[in-house]
Amino acid sequence: MNNFKDIVGARVDALAGRLRALSHRIHAHPEVAWQETHASAWVAAELAGVGFTVERNLCGLPTAFAATVGNGSLHLGLCAEYDALPGLGHACGHNIIAAAAVGAAAALAPVVDALGITLTVFGTPAEEGGGGKIELLEGGAFDGVHAVMMVHPGPLDVARAEPYAVSHSKIRYRGKASHAAAYPEHGVNAADAFTVAQVAIGLLRQQLESGVRIHGVVTSGGEAPNAIPEVTEGRWYVRAGSLAELSVLEEKVRRCFEAGALSTGCELEIEAESKQYAEFATDEAMLELYVANATALGRTFTTSGPDMRMNRASTDMGNVSQILPAIHPYIGIGSLPAVNHQKEFAAAAITAAADSAIVDAAKAMAHTCIDLAESDTLRARLIGRQSGRTLPEIPELPLEMETADVH
Repeated sequence: MNNFKDIVGARVDALAGRLRALSHRIHAHPEVAWQETHASAWVAAELAGVGFTVERNLCGLPTAFAATVGNGSLHLGLCAEYDALPGLGHACGHNIIAAAAVGAAAALAPVVDALGITLTVFGTPAEEGGGGKIELLEGGAFDGVHAVMMVHPGPLDVARAEPYAVSHSKIRYRGKASHAAAYPEHGVNAADAFTVAQVAIGLLRQQLESGVRIHGVVTSGGEAPNAIPEVTEGRWYVRAGSLAELSVLEEKVRRCFEAGALSTGCELEIEAESKQYAEFATDEAMLELYVANATALGRTFTTSGPDMRMNRASTDMGNVSQILPAIHPYIGIGSLPAVNHQKEFAAAAITAAADSAIVDAAKAMAHTCIDLAESDTLRARLIGRQSGRTLPEIPELPLEMETADVH
């Protein structure tokens, strides 16, 4: 029998320079959600250069793509992310995710026919609040795929993803401007509405389970100190253990924002930034294989302590996992004390440790694909599975403004 792992591992090593260059290039040109024009093109070009057929503008999303090689009966998918954070650049290390996916795919490409697999890399935009994978999932991009995986950077190696379900909303209050000193009684203060709402949310936290999260920022609080603010805006995330728990929590949070409108006389508008992200359903057999492969490469997994909590971060990969067998492990880049979404983590995402993590993540994913292909039991289970699962029920939240009936 061919030792495909040795072949693929050697190919990743040979590609290491190109993978490092790709990661650093994406890192140096951060593009936020839905605007990843250059990053998506660079990732797709790398795959096209090693024999993948690339479909761009996937499901009508300009920065999404699918790159496919092989025509085997087992169809495996790898997800590449490449969006950055506003103001923080690649402080979540999506440059590493993209490069690792390319490395695994490029190394597997020469052996897909011998393994009897079809391999697709999905370029998935807008993970940071836009829900690109949800749009691709609902658009049919993952139809016919039997299993999917990706690896995300963090401070430490952590095997299991346990993300919160999350909703992302834009909040807007509309009041009435007036001179703050001469005619204050003629104004309706939209900044006060946010103050009331945030106080209400702070008090609400006393009555909530410890595992939930409510957090946000005011992005526009007024124009001048001597003018009563007419319009204020913010972005708010609400997180819970599951979509079912989230729906209950969201109603409570909404009432806090309604309180701000009611107390000040402002109008309240709520806009969904994306469909809700679901909790993650890990495929245990796939995760066991990944852990074994990563351990064989010298990776050590953390199972307790606060530094491992990146595995609680919400992801639109959760929605994919509700439909397809999936894993979403985390690979450490030696960043501590810096953690994700800090500028120090962005700096750590192009260190030698981060570059090594790309190589290890690429090998561990590729080796896991090989294991899935070579195991008669797992192969048959993935191809013939009847999961009975359907798309998670997510309330229709139109992206146009929804105005609350509160004045």
